[in-house]
Amino acid sequence: MLSHTRVKHEISFGQRLANEAQRAREMAATLPPGKMRDALLEKARLADLAARINGWLASPERKSQQ
Repeated sequence: MLSHTRVKHEISFGQRLANEAQRAREMAATLPPGKMRDALLEKARLADLAARINGWLASPERKSQQ
């Protein structure tokens, strides 16, 4: 049987996503135009999108609709 360990995070999932997006943007700013820079900007865009979706799913308005 597999044993699962729970990780207690210091900051919320949404904040971790926002931090990751910011870090990717900062790294992209140091690179010249190209595939690597584009990949980092895409990663930042997706992390922002995931943070917005997470915020929407956790919103009180959504919970009251159920």
